Amino acid sequence: MSAVARRYALRLLVLAILVAFAAFFFVPILWLFLAPTKTSQQLVDESPFAFGSFSNLAKAFQTTMTWQGGSLLVWLKNSAIYCFGGSAIAVLAAIPAGYGLALTQFIGRRTVLWITLVAMIMPANALVLPLFLELNAVRLIGTAWSVILPFAFFPFGVYLAYIYFSSTIPRSLLEAARIDRASEWHVFRHVALPLSVPIIAFVGFFAFVADWNNFFLPFVMTYASEQYPIQVGLQLMIQGAAVPDRAIATIIAITPVLILFLFAQRTLVAGLLTGAISE
Repeated sequence: MSAVARRYALRLLVLAILVAFAAFFFVPILWLFLAPTKTSQQLVDESPFAFGSFSNLAKAFQTTMTWQGGSLLVWLKNSAIYCFGGSAIAVLAAIPAGYGLALTQFIGRRTVLWITLVAMIMPANALVLPLFLELNAVRLIGTAWSVILPFAFFPFGVYLAYIYFSSTIPRSLLEAARIDRASEWHVFRHVALPLSVPIIAFVGFFAFVADWNNFFLPFVMTYASEQYPIQVGLQLMIQGAAVPDRAIATIIAITPVLILFLFAQRTLVAGLLTGAISE
């Protein structure tokens, strides 16, 4: 076999593998979007990828939105409060922390960095019990803060900010500001922060997605259905709702993450252009 033939055979093999993986992930998503168009009986009798009718889709949507007195809207509201609150605090803490670890010198800096790395690789579920005991001691269990405060603990965001500031921000800019007698806060506020829009978008997006998809921590920290986020509330629908209604609820649950992803892309591109112009 010639070198050209081997190259084309390798490309075909790679293409086949990519198509197989794409089908593996796309087929369940296709079924998810087709399921609400059919009744529960049609899901059993007809092909999994057959389209039902728009009337079934409208009926499933109405049933889902009014299930148990509109619980889905309550869960979405709770998720928005928990995730936006936790993500905002995570960004406010991660960006200055990453800047401090990357561009300032202080006693114990290396130790703090190692602690951050250990906390980052530790499974999140392993921290749920200690967090429950701590929040129970201060009587916050069952409140919104019992979910928001653990969500704000995001060491991965600190490490992302540390890598960004270590590799992207020119130290000459910071030194020039210090020579002009700017305080460390003004150096961060007026020099480093305007150039850190991309990492703010990254940290905010990853924090929001991690919080939105978190099931175990809100399940432990909340007691009543009125306090559940959407991921915990879906468990109740699995137990008591029809399959088309569950599919609609799942699509609604993932929609905010898709919307945020689109906005995060725009913010990232704008931040990169701003940094290029500033330099």
